[in-house]
Amino acid sequence: MKMNFDKIIDRRNTNSVKADSLVKHFGREDLIPLWVADMDFESPQCVKEALTRIADGGLYGYNTMPADYFPTLVNWLAEVQHWQVKSEWLTFIPGIVKGIGYVINYFTKEGDGIIVQPPVYPPFINVPKLNGRKVVYNPLIKSECSGAAAAYEMDFDDLEKKAASGDCKVLILSNPHNPGGIAWNKETLVQLAAICYKYHILVVADEIHADMPLFGGRHIPFAGVSEEAARISITFGAPSKTFNIAGIVSSYAVVPNEKIRVPFYKWLTVNELNSPAIFAIASAVAVYTQGNNWRLEMLRYLENNVIYTETFFRTITGNGIQLIRPVRPQASFLIWLDCRELCTYFDFDQKQLVDLFVNKAKLALNDGSTFGPGGDGFMRLNIGSPKAVLEKAFAQLTAQINRLQREKR
Repeated sequence: MKMNFDKIIDRRNTNSVKADSLVKHFGREDLIPLWVADMDFESPQCVKEALTRIADGGLYGYNTMPADYFPTLVNWLAEVQHWQVKSEWLTFIPGIVKGIGYVINYFTKEGDGIIVQPPVYPPFINVPKLNGRKVVYNPLIKSECSGAAAAYEMDFDDLEKKAASGDCKVLILSNPHNPGGIAWNKETLVQLAAICYKYHILVVADEIHADMPLFGGRHIPFAGVSEEAARISITFGAPSKTFNIAGIVSSYAVVPNEKIRVPFYKWLTVNELNSPAIFAIASAVAVYTQGNNWRLEMLRYLENNVIYTETFFRTITGNGIQLIRPVRPQASFLIWLDCRELCTYFDFDQKQLVDLFVNKAKLALNDGSTFGPGGDGFMRLNIGSPKAVLEKAFAQLTAQINRLQREKR
């Protein structure tokens, strides 16, 4: 079945975080929601059919793990990510942020250092901090290329210095990177693994966007790049972003090292932290066995939205200055907007930049400063919407930038 990704769906009054929490997060409700990371596309038909079969059954008691769940995951990871895993390496988890919290609480104690690489997904910072751990920043290095938007590289010199202190127990890796959209290459991941292995640092790899490579790219799982990586890694993945089923909460963990896996999984099991709800497994099996054509079609639509976004922002100029530069994502439906030149041109601080997008243009985007050091001057844009929604949003932003330019003259 060919999917109509141009279909506009009104998500208001459905208890959608994206559409119904605007007042809570932005102070007003008259905004186009282009922020929280789910898409405005209908999920694959196979998900609806799987959930309908359960709903029509009329009984919703305790459910057991079906025999085909882990083999289905093994096959998907082999075919789509080219990663050979074993069924015993896997367990269910009820969400990746929860999984990160489990790791922090099981493997570390209060005051231990948790390394994060900002700018990065805010829960990487907030979960350790609110659990009483010390957040240790290993900031990514901005790499500027002529005619291109900002990109990032890992600062291994800084990482080695901080790892050598002995205070750091865990590094949380965003792979692919959120918000930068970077599909980290093998050389980078091998070097990261070597340093963390040397200093006995556990790497938690959030690979939730792994199945969304764009423009012919591919995802490289951290745990698969070297023996050292496999020995120190816990990988979290999910179908939630790819197939737009985040509300169903169906995630998984992969732990190759038996010495890490056995006690950790026992702790999860004893505390019933890896027991799936009734819809979770059915939806995962459905998309991993029947959803790939939908996924490929969706990725092509996203690529067109990326190209449209890039083309649009090339037209927003002032006195020959390219004011906003989107960082092209190598994976996912999130675009990191580099607004630093716009801020310089209009003498904006971050608060004024957010005000431009939210209160002037009436667009709900994520404030770059919430992604930690290096986030000022940026905004995160969700392009997982019909193109017509982006066209309307960009027209509203254009009108406000044109108004600012007139006032500046």
